[in-house]
Amino acid sequence: MTTYDERASLTDLTATVERVRSSVEGVIEGKPEVVRLSLTVLLAEGHLLIEDVPGVGKTMLAKALAKSIDCSVRRIQFTPDLLPSDITGVSIWDQQRREFEFKPGAIFSQIVIGDEINRASPKTQSALLESLEERQVTIDGTTYELPSPFMVVATQNPVEMEGTYPLPEAQRDRFMARVSIGYPSPEAELQMLDVHGGVSPLDDLQPVAHAHEIVKLIDAVRGVHVADSVRRYAVDLVSATRTHPDLRLGASPRATLHLVRAAKATAALSGRDYALPDDVQNLAVAVLAHRLLPTAQAQLNRRTAEQVVEEIIQRTSVPAGPQQHGYGLGHGTQAYGQQSRRL
Repeated sequence: MTTYDERASLTDLTATVERVRSSVEGVIEGKPEVVRLSLTVLLAEGHLLIEDVPGVGKTMLAKALAKSIDCSVRRIQFTPDLLPSDITGVSIWDQQRREFEFKPGAIFSQIVIGDEINRASPKTQSALLESLEERQVTIDGTTYELPSPFMVVATQNPVEMEGTYPLPEAQRDRFMARVSIGYPSPEAELQMLDVHGGVSPLDDLQPVAHAHEIVKLIDAVRGVHVADSVRRYAVDLVSATRTHPDLRLGASPRATLHLVRAAKATAALSGRDYALPDDVQNLAVAVLAHRLLPTAQAQLNRRTAEQVVEEIIQRTSVPAGPQQHGYGLGHGTQAYGQQSRRL
C-alpha cells in the first residue's frame, strides 16, 4: 500500500519537475502541452521523436530540456556520412599497453539530441536500436551500460524528404511518443519577439534540477498504481489498432507498455500516486500514432493515423469511476488497490 510518506515524497519531487517545466516553457512560448509531454516521456524512461517543419523549435525544445537539467548532454547531427561508431563508440588498439581501449561515442550521455535523424543511412540509424531499448551498447562482444537517466530526443522534418532515409518501423516503435510543435499563436510569437528578439533564449538558461533528482522521480513514477481496469483499457485501445480496416500495421505490445508507463508519469506530474483512464486516453495519440501504417486506400482517402486513433478512442468504452474499479489512493481515503503494479 502506498504510504503517506511516499505520497509526500512524490509531491516534493513533482515540485522539481515543475521547475524544469517552467524553465523550458520560458524558451518554448505558448506550447505547454508539448513541454508536458516531453517531461512525461523523460519520467517514463522513454525517448521522444519531434517531427515538424523547419523553424518551429524542434532542436530548441530538446536543448532547453537538456540545459534545464544538470546532466551530461551530447548532440548528434545526423548526416549521410555519419558512421555507427560515431554514435556507439569504437575500440582502438593501444600500442603502449598492447590492448584495445574503448572510446565511447556520443550515445554515452544522459540526454542525447539526435538532430535530423532521418538524414543518416539506415546502417547508422540501426546503431541506436540497442541503446533505445536496452539502454546499453555492445561493442566487440563487450556490453557497456548507458548512464541514468537516459533519454534520446530525436528530430526530423517530414516535409523535406530529398536525401533522407525514413525511419524503419522497428526504430519508430522504440520511441515512446511523437510530438509536433506546430506554429505558435500570434500572441506567443509577439511575446517571443519581445523577450528573445535580440538574443538566443538558451543563452541565459541555467540548470534548475540535478540528474539525481530526476532519477528519484523516475523511481517514484515506477511505483504509481495502475488498476486492472486501467490496464485493460490500455490493452483495448492498442488491440483495436491491429484489427482496424484502415491500418495495415497496428501497434505492438511495446506500445502497450509505453502507453501505461506514460500514463503513470502523467499521474505523477498531476500529484497522484495512481493512474486514471484519462491519463491513458490523453496520451493515446502521441504514443500510438507514429507506430501505425495506414492502408493505401486510407491514404487515398486522406485518413491519418492520428484520426484513426481518435476514432478508436471514441469507440472504446472507458472504465467506470474509482468507486467501481479502485484506481488508487485519494488523499485521506482508504486504498482500493493494495499493491503498486510495476511495468
